[in-house]
Amino acid sequence: MPSWDEGDDAERRDDPGRADRADDTDDTGDTGDTGRTGRADSAGRADGADRVGRAARPVGAHDLGSAPAGAHDLGSAPAPASRTDFTIRAADDAPPAEPSRTPTPAPDPAPAATPQVPRSMAAPGRDGELRRTFPAFAPRPTDDAGFAETWWGNAWVVALEEGALDVKRLARGRGYAQEGHVDAITVTPGLVLAYVRGSRPRPYRVQVRLRTLGDDDWARFLDAVTERPAHIAALLDKEMPQSLAEGDVPLLPGPGDLDPRCSCPDRGHPCKHAAALCYQTARLLDADPFVLFLLRGRGERELLDALSRRNAARAARAAQEREPAPLAGVRATEALSPERRLAPLPPPLPAVPHPEQPPVYPAAPGGPDPFALDQLATDAAARAHTLLQSGRDPVGGLTLWQDAVRLAAARPGSGLTANSRALYASLASAAGRTTADLARAVAAWRQGGLEGLAVLEEPWDPPAGRFDRARPLLLAADLPAFRPWRNRLTHPRGHVQLRLGRDGVWYPYESEPGRDDWWPRGTPDLDPVGALTGLGAAQD
Repeated sequence: MPSWDEGDDAERRDDPGRADRADDTDDTGDTGDTGRTGRADSAGRADGADRVGRAARPVGAHDLGSAPAGAHDLGSAPAPASRTDFTIRAADDAPPAEPSRTPTPAPDPAPAATPQVPRSMAAPGRDGELRRTFPAFAPRPTDDAGFAETWWGNAWVVALEEGALDVKRLARGRGYAQEGHVDAITVTPGLVLAYVRGSRPRPYRVQVRLRTLGDDDWARFLDAVTERPAHIAALLDKEMPQSLAEGDVPLLPGPGDLDPRCSCPDRGHPCKHAAALCYQTARLLDADPFVLFLLRGRGERELLDALSRRNAARAARAAQEREPAPLAGVRATEALSPERRLAPLPPPLPAVPHPEQPPVYPAAPGGPDPFALDQLATDAAARAHTLLQSGRDPVGGLTLWQDAVRLAAARPGSGLTANSRALYASLASAAGRTTADLARAVAAWRQGGLEGLAVLEEPWDPPAGRFDRARPLLLAADLPAFRPWRNRLTHPRGHVQLRLGRDGVWYPYESEPGRDDWWPRGTPDLDPVGALTGLGAAQD
């Protein structure tokens, strides 16, 4: 039995004009197939009397080959009639037979034909460095705003729309994308692949191709990134600097660079199914610009490793090019002369303005994690710089758990990447806590430092004064009566809470109503009403 792709090719060969009608038949159903099947059935009934004699015996290959003209019309149907269907149709057209002494069992009814619907292309188990599969996007409301949210996502949409030949197909493809007709999307170097559902039950297999960059282009691109460390920081934060994407090596496609291909009979460029996949690809680029690098031929890990190696080599060359400073001193004969007076001690060296960036540690099989080494070296350099400037180490008095929270909170950016998840798991395991405990503690540390962590974990009984005056202040601000418990005031609905720290500052917290799962939110304030200002749910 041919696959559904081969079936589409066969339909196009049988009916050359179908490509011109594809835009209409795809929205109204398989009208062409229905018409051909109706002609086959009517033709079969027209010469049913001629097949009565053959209905009493099994239909063999010879009978199918010598069928009359009515049977040959079945060849134009989407699939050839089976032997069982042929026999049943002949028996239905025959006149009533005389009763037989030996009862003949009735033939089983033929099962209803169901369209072959291919499975989703989502195969996360096959994903790797150069293959990524993304789940299908949920439908989104239709609006007149731009389809993408970032400038690079909109640049992809502009390349699609300026290279299209039919704006009507683009509009219908955009509607397909907004209605969630695009299945899971697989991205490999130079290729975006997905199934797209039209008005028929069977979806179409759609590809969008884009030229990959050669080794020379990648070398020039990596040199440009290494020259500006801000570009590396932006990429790590899932941002795409415009000067980088539109530099000497253009990353984004231009008009005509996208090569869409679809298994549907529509010959438009692009058809609405390919346009829908292109629009959804713009949403992928919004969420992760590294998808664009993968399309151009490099995976995220490979790209970051190459940038690390080039950055380390650049730092090493700069260190070799610097000439050593001349050493101040005296000749040995003068130093050992009994008549020489000792010079005063030189003044202490001035403190460096900021700690230097540690070198990049390469990954080695069986060796330590380079990301963890980088974290430790950066933290040690910062502590040494503080000790030189102030003469004290503020981290020296922290407990193991407090220091683990401090290290995790120092990780820049928001959200958990693969590296930060590994760091959280390692720190939580060393402190005997879970990663969820560490994530909540990191939120408290970022809210108020060491005092914020104490407010999270240590309830206490405040003295009369500031805590007692907080409830009248909240009532005066048209807020409901908060329930007091130790140093905490809780909203009657149980979704907002204020905690008084030992430093006299109010720390806002939020939770799902009735779950008692409190997380630090907002900015601490000396005024309890001011601490609730940033929480929109406090007025409910």
